[in-house]
Amino acid sequence: MKYVVKELYLYPIKSLAGIAVQSAKAEEMGFENDRRWMLIDEENQFITQRKHPNLSQFYPQIKEDKIEILHQDKKHEFFISESLDEHIFSKVWDDESKVVEVNKATSKWFSEALGFSCKLVKIINKGDRKHISTKLNQTLNVSLADGYPYLLIGSKSLDALNEKLEEKVTIKRFRPNIVISTETPHEEDFFTVFQIGSVKFQNAKPCGRCVMINNNPMTGIMMKEPLKTLSTYRTSNNNVLFGTNIFSLNEGIIAVGADVVF
Repeated sequence: MKYVVKELYLYPIKSLAGIAVQSAKAEEMGFENDRRWMLIDEENQFITQRKHPNLSQFYPQIKEDKIEILHQDKKHEFFISESLDEHIFSKVWDDESKVVEVNKATSKWFSEALGFSCKLVKIINKGDRKHISTKLNQTLNVSLADGYPYLLIGSKSLDALNEKLEEKVTIKRFRPNIVISTETPHEEDFFTVFQIGSVKFQNAKPCGRCVMINNNPMTGIMMKEPLKTLSTYRTSNNNVLFGTNIFSLNEGIIAVGADVVF
């Protein structure tokens, strides 16, 4: 069987909608411009769809040197390069993350759109957020993603799940970075080292899923599925697994249609 990249996604702002792309630059922290920004509350705690499912209704686009956000009939944009000087110490789960606010106008726009005070912040330097992988006994430089730089999902994993669901779901529920054609469900869990284009990737561990996959990205409404069904056949050590966390061993461009080489 030939393994091929089917889809690539970026999520510039943590927990907002993603962007399907034809190619992306793989970096140590994740794809370029992937989860380099996130929203934090007044206590500098990160904000996600787990508590605010309507974040899925904010749609970013990358327009040359700017990020543009669409939400209902409102639009806002800021420069990719811009940030204020003052460092803010936030956390992504247990990892301390040094970030900076983008600008006051952008934070005000999100606060008004969401109905509570928040700031849009950015991680700038590699090493400003480190994640210790107990599985690998290794420290990784990561963006503001939950735990690892990239999420990989095989096509047959979604097919197998949809066979069990009354209402089918799309891959967008699972917020992957890389979707590849596979032969059997969940075989990506057992990948070790592989290459796409000039970039080598290493598997870290299968991804434990949370209630976020129950948020319908089309509506921003939380349902009971697909987590309920997944938990009946994909539970291991109290984690419901779907997709696998990976990291890159070098930098380079990867594209839809590229072969996955083992």
